[in-house]
Amino acid sequence: MNLARVIVLLVAVLAGGAAAYMFYQPSEPAAVVEAPKVEGPKVLIAKNDIPIGALVTAKELEWMPWAPNAPTGGFITLQNRPGAMEELRGSIARMAFVAGEPIREAKLIKGTGSGFMAAILPSGKRAMSFEISADTAAAGFILPNDYVDVLLTHQEERTEGKKRESTVRTAVILSDVKILAIDQTIEEKGDSRVIVGKTATLELTPDEVNRLSAARRTGTLSLALRSLADANKPRTEGEAKGNRTEVNIIRFGVSSSNVVE
Repeated sequence: MNLARVIVLLVAVLAGGAAAYMFYQPSEPAAVVEAPKVEGPKVLIAKNDIPIGALVTAKELEWMPWAPNAPTGGFITLQNRPGAMEELRGSIARMAFVAGEPIREAKLIKGTGSGFMAAILPSGKRAMSFEISADTAAAGFILPNDYVDVLLTHQEERTEGKKRESTVRTAVILSDVKILAIDQTIEEKGDSRVIVGKTATLELTPDEVNRLSAARRTGTLSLALRSLADANKPRTEGEAKGNRTEVNIIRFGVSSSNVVE
C-alpha cells in the first residue's frame, strides 16, 4: 500500500470518528423564553374565620393577589383603597366570613360604641323579645336567621243572658318575620340543628312591635317556622299587616276589648 492510500484512509477514519463523536454528543437544551408575568390586583380578604358579631381588627385581614382576569366587583382592592385595613378596624361583622373570603363592606357595620344588636338592626327596624318554649317554637328547630309566623291563641268569652260561652281561637298576627336570636345565640353553632331557648328576639317594624305588645297580654304566643322556599317571595299586603283580631275579655263581669291588627 502506497503512502497516498494510507493518508486517504487515515483521513477517512478521522473524519468518521469526528462525525460519530459529534452525533453522540448531547444537544444543548433550547433556551426557554418566560412569558412576562401579569400580576392581578390585591384583594382584601379574611385571614381567619370571622364569626357574626365579631369585632374586626387588622390581624383578621390581609391582602391577597387575585387572578388578573377574575372579577373583583364589590371587593376592596389595594389599588383603590390602600388604607382599607385601618378604615375598617373596629367594624362589626353582621354576617360571618370564612378564611380566604373577600371582604365586602355590605357584611360589616362600623362600630359606634352601641351594642351589637343595635348595630346590626336595619334602619327603621326594632328588636323585640318574648318568652318561648319547645312547645311554642317548633320543638327547638327554629334557629337565628329563620323566618316565622307569630300566632296568638286566646280564649274568647261571650255572655248571652245567663249563658256564658268560651271559645279558643288562634290567628296569625305577624307573618314572615326574621328571628334575630334565640336566647343570646345569634347564629347556628357548628353542627347544631336545634336550639331550645327561653326567649326569641324578632326583627319588627314599629307597627309590628305594637301588635306584638298587645297580643302578649291577651293570650299565648307561638311561632310557626316558614319554608326557605318562601324567602324570595314578595310579601303580600296581608302578610305585611297581619290579621286583625279582636279579643273580648270578661273579667269579674267587666268586658274589655283588645284589637290586635
